[in-house]
Amino acid sequence: MSAFDYVSSGKRTVRLEAEAVARLEERIGAEFIRACQLMLACKGRVVVTGMGKSGHIGRKIAATLASTGTPAFFVHPGEASHGDLGMLTRSDVVIAISSSGNTAEVVTLLPLIKRLGVPLISMTGNPNSPLATMADVVLDIGVEQEACPLDLAPTASTTVTLVMGDALAIALLEARGFTAEDFAFSHPGGALGRRLLLKVEDIMHRGAEIPRVRPDTPLRHALLEMTQKGLGMTTVVNEREELAGVFTDGDLRRAIDHDVDINRVTVGEVMTRNCQTVGKDVLAAEALRIMEERKITALVVEDAERHPIGVIHMHDLLRAGIL
Repeated sequence: MSAFDYVSSGKRTVRLEAEAVARLEERIGAEFIRACQLMLACKGRVVVTGMGKSGHIGRKIAATLASTGTPAFFVHPGEASHGDLGMLTRSDVVIAISSSGNTAEVVTLLPLIKRLGVPLISMTGNPNSPLATMADVVLDIGVEQEACPLDLAPTASTTVTLVMGDALAIALLEARGFTAEDFAFSHPGGALGRRLLLKVEDIMHRGAEIPRVRPDTPLRHALLEMTQKGLGMTTVVNEREELAGVFTDGDLRRAIDHDVDINRVTVGEVMTRNCQTVGKDVLAAEALRIMEERKITALVVEDAERHPIGVIHMHDLLRAGIL
C-alpha cells in the first residue's frame, strides 16, 4: 500500500469546517431573531424534522432544545407521512432541515404543515428551494463546499446545521433565564443533577439507624452503640430528646490522649457540645462542603426543635455520586 498523508487530510477537513462555521456568524441576524421569537412564543413543542444526515443532526438539535428549556422532539419525515404527523398540533412550531431544500420526504409535509397554520422555520442552503419559499423563517446553512473532496458527503453542511441549532438553543436558554437548577431537572441522572437536586433527607440515616445515647451513658456503652450503628459517631440527647452533643471517633482519640478511663467516664463528660448540624432540606452538596470545611465525616440532621432526625455520613455522599 502506498503511504497516505492522513494528517494533512484531517487538518484540511478541520480547516474547511471551521471556515464554514466562521462564515455562519455573519448570518445571525433578523431571520435568526424571528426564529427565536417564534420558538419562545410557542405554546406547544418545537418539532424538528429532516432526512438522512440532516435527520441525525435534527435529532441532536431537538435533544439540545429539550434539555435547555424548550420542549422539543424529532419526527422522521418518512414516518410523518404515514401517521406520525398526528403528533403535530396547531400550538407547535416546526423546524425542517434540508441542505438542498428539495428533499422529497420533507417537501411532501410542507402543504400539511401550512394547512395546520403551524409556523415553519427552515434550515436550508438553497434560498430558492420549496422549503425556503414556503417557510415563515429561513435560516441559511449553506456552505461553499463540503469537507468531502468529492463535495458529496454532508460534512461541513451538517456541522454548520448543528452549530445553528446550538445557537438557537443557547439564545433561547438565555432569553428564558434558564438556570443550572433548571438544567438539573432535565438531567436528574447526571452528576450535575445529583449535585443540584439531591437533598440531605434523600440519603440520610433515620429512625433506628441513628446512634443515640444519653449524657449519663457510660462511655463504654456509647462505644457499643457507635459500633452497632457503624457511623463512627453517636448523637447524645437529653430527656426531651433534644441534641446535647455528639461523640465521635475523634473524641475517642482525644479522650485516650488525655488518659481518660473509658470504663469510668460518661459520654456527657467527653462529648462535643455545640456540634455542627444541618437541616433536612439542605442540598447534599452543601453538606459535603461543610464536612470538608470542618474536617468531619458525619453530620447530624436536626429539626426546628433540635431533635436529631437523621445522620449523613461522607460514605453516603460517595455512594450518591456527590463526591
